[in-house]
Amino acid sequence: MPDQLTERLELIANPEHSHLLTGLQRGIEKESLRICNNGKLAQTPHPQALGSALTHPHITTDFSEALLEFITPVFSDIDESLECLDKVHRFTYPNLDGELLWTASMPCILEGDDNIPVAQYGSSNVATMKTAYRKGLGNRYGRLMQTISGIHYNFSLPDDLWASLQKQDYDKRSLQDYKTESYFKLIRNFRRFSWLLIYCYGASPAVCKSFLRGNSGHNLEELDNGTVYLPYGTALRMGDLGYQSNAQENLKICYNSIDNYIDTLRRAITNTHPDYEKIGIKVDGDYRQLSDALLQIENEFYSPIRPKRVTQSGETPIGALKERGVEYIEVRCIDVNPYLPLGIDADQIRFIDCFLLYCLFERSPLCDDDDRELINYNLKAVVNRGREPNLQLKARTGDRSLNDWANKLLDGVDKIAAQLDTAYGGDDYQRVCQQQREKIDDASLTPSAAILADMEKQQQPFFRFAMDLAEQHGNDFCSRPLTGEDLDYFLQKTELSKQQQAEIEAADTISFDKYLADYYRQYSDLT
Repeated sequence: MPDQLTERLELIANPEHSHLLTGLQRGIEKESLRICNNGKLAQTPHPQALGSALTHPHITTDFSEALLEFITPVFSDIDESLECLDKVHRFTYPNLDGELLWTASMPCILEGDDNIPVAQYGSSNVATMKTAYRKGLGNRYGRLMQTISGIHYNFSLPDDLWASLQKQDYDKRSLQDYKTESYFKLIRNFRRFSWLLIYCYGASPAVCKSFLRGNSGHNLEELDNGTVYLPYGTALRMGDLGYQSNAQENLKICYNSIDNYIDTLRRAITNTHPDYEKIGIKVDGDYRQLSDALLQIENEFYSPIRPKRVTQSGETPIGALKERGVEYIEVRCIDVNPYLPLGIDADQIRFIDCFLLYCLFERSPLCDDDDRELINYNLKAVVNRGREPNLQLKARTGDRSLNDWANKLLDGVDKIAAQLDTAYGGDDYQRVCQQQREKIDDASLTPSAAILADMEKQQQPFFRFAMDLAEQHGNDFCSRPLTGEDLDYFLQKTELSKQQQAEIEAADTISFDKYLADYYRQYSDLT
């Protein structure tokens, strides 16, 4: 009998179904720090000219008032996604009053927690909750860690393609139940193989020394007076320096089914943690955190990939998943590429699409504790030592070289790429897969290696290297300001966002204490 991947490939090779591949849905979220022209983190509030960070559909903030997040709508066309992201940048730059956008995942010059302002969203209950959550992150992990930037890639398949896959499986459930189970299969395989994406596209091998302020427990080496790094590192953002948590190391979130996932997350959100009890929740009238549980809310769980469903106002993410199933997945392990003005380009998106379809189409066994240990080991190994010659990873069958395993995975990904090229025409997908093979054969072709090589060639510390690129990209965006209908669109969205924030604030009728209690009551109702 043919294996599952072969069966899937036969399905999408059929002219009746191959065109459905052109309906893949994508959305991009890109984070960038606002910085002063001296390279230090901006201390200014979120620019009024960019609208309300609470309600603007394209421009918001993440942890810090200075950490912008740009959001595209969902598109089925890659170029349209990137064009939209480009327009957001071109609208933003003229409204930064001389500030720049930092162009790397690891941050600019930092001067300690007190100089990292927490994001503010207004006076409404929902805004107060967002800020209190961020205060909790700062109190739990420190604010320095929260200044790391990344790209989140949202991905889904069109319903017609899901229906064809379901028919092939002779599955009689509702389409949504089938989609939900299938997305969890994709997630399990993604977690097994995400090290390949990190090797190929990791772009954070070094960091400014100011990021380590007060942190002596790291394993980084000194590269120059202003820089620390790992010689074979790929993505420090995804390692112990990045958005990780020691308290979460024993948190065993299960991806074997949506019910397992919801239950394990719910318990992490409702069970107190002794370290966080010491912080206190509301002290002298001020919220230090939303709760003293291991997780304040779902977003605090640090994972390279998440199942997602658009939530209704005031609804919890896992409540939305339980009620309506998985709508799309969010890939969260993508570094901002400092060489690219948008941090990502069409070729990278093409490879991510191929990789995600491979994760979906390949057989995906259920995970257990042994799998979890292997996944964590391989992720850390590639983050810290990915370009090390003859690096060995761990599989169920024993040690396996990164090169051999990567090429074996790419054999499957290549077959997906060939079908995407048939659907779209041309050879772009197969070409970008071949580029990844070349990176496997020659680690100097990876972004992480290129960054270190350029720093050495130019005799620049990490800060100066990234600052030069930030200035270069800034000049490019400033030279192409939006005009005409594009400018009118963003001006309208900006004004509308301010009106919407005011309406939300005026509509509040209960205290924040009650709002928060009502919100958390939803988790109890999930049992």
